Amino acid sequence: MKIKVDYDVCEANAVCMGLAPEVFEVDDDDNLHVLLPEPPPEMLDRVRHAVRSCPKAALSLTGE
Repeated sequence: MKIKVDYDVCEANAVCMGLAPEVFEVDDDDNLHVLLPEPPPEMLDRVRHAVRSCPKAALSLTGE
């Protein structure tokens, strides 16, 4: 499973970072970085929750 970000939609609200900080990071310039683009299976529940919680629906998972 791979995380996909629509950077044209992302506002770097950092909701995803709050839910899965080892996977998502928003830097000081308000840019989202995906630290683990293919998270391990034990993180998928939290990653799915972060993807669903994005206020702009800028995140998705491929391979589901």
